Formats: sequence, C-alpha cells, structure tokens
Amino acid sequence: MTMYAALLRGIMPSNPNMSNEKLRGVFTGLGFESVASVLSSGNIVFATEETGVAELEDRIQEALNAELGIPGGTILRAEAELRDLLDRDPFAGFTHGRDTYLTATFFKAQSEAAPAMPADDDPLTKIIGYDAGARVFLAVVDNSTPRTPNFMAWLDRAYGKDITTRTWLTVQRIVKKIDAVK
Repeated sequence: MTMYAALLRGIMPSNPNMSNEKLRGVFTGLGFESVASVLSSGNIVFATEETGVAELEDRIQEALNAELGIPGGTILRAEAELRDLLDRDPFAGFTHGRDTYLTATFFKAQSEAAPAMPADDDPLTKIIGYDAGARVFLAVVDNSTPRTPNFMAWLDRAYGKDITTRTWLTVQRIVKKIDAVK
C-alpha cells in the first residue's frame, strides 16, 4: 500500500458539500483505506495499492464532481515525496508566522524542466526555488500587508487550476497525519 496526500483545489469549508466528512466519504467510497482529513481546507490522506498517479487524480476528481459537485483540481503526492521534501528542509533559517508565510505551491504536471519563473521581482515574496522532486515552488510571502503578492497572482495566471498552494505548516501536518493513520 502507498500512502498519498490529495491536495484539493477550491475547497471552501463553509460549503456543506465540502465538509471533511463528505470528502472522506468520497475517498472511502472509492475503496481507499486509512482515509483521514487534515484541517478543513481540502487535504485528504489515504492508502491504496494503485500507483498510477494521473489515473488516481482523474478518478478522484470525477468522483468529487459527480458526488459533491466539486469542480476543482486534485493533486496527489506520495508520502515518500512529501517526506523527502521535508528532509531537504528548503526553508532552513526561515520562520512561518502571522506576517511571514512559508508557502509550497504544488504542480500537477510531471515535467522534466522547472516551470518558468516570473520576470519581475515582487518585494512581498522571496522565492526559495523550485523543488523538482516534489514538483513544488517554494516561497516566503510577506503577509504584513493586505495586498496580494504579485508572485501568487503570477502563478495563478501562468498555471491556472493545475496548481495548489499550502503553507509549510500544512505540509508538515499532512505528513504527521499520514503517520497517525498508518
């Protein structure tokens, strides 16, 4: 069995069709084991013997859309990918806090080349870089102002619905949840 984290895009906890209970129900209904939710923002961990990630992503997204009307995207990462990312410690020396968010933007596509970086610097964002092993952009975002950083808007324009962003704390919590349900 392989443990996966499903990073769901567009989940709004205030929508009754997007509750953790209903999300877990979809995953359980698909025959997955060790299904658990992490926080209330569309993070589900589960185990399966299936290993075709693209097929799993499509199957999960079709079920979420058919059963709950959730049209967003589904991005999977295997436990090993997330553990390796944590072990590389890309945010060494940085601290996540109220005014400074450590962010990880996961890409759906499996590509040999790193995605293009924005041409202009954003004073609200320090780009740590792209981690090819986990297919994720890593950045430190200044949240001390209400303004949206250009980097986040650029990511959305450049890559659309094939990305989803989590805080570094959420990535750490996902791995802890995997440990708890194994």
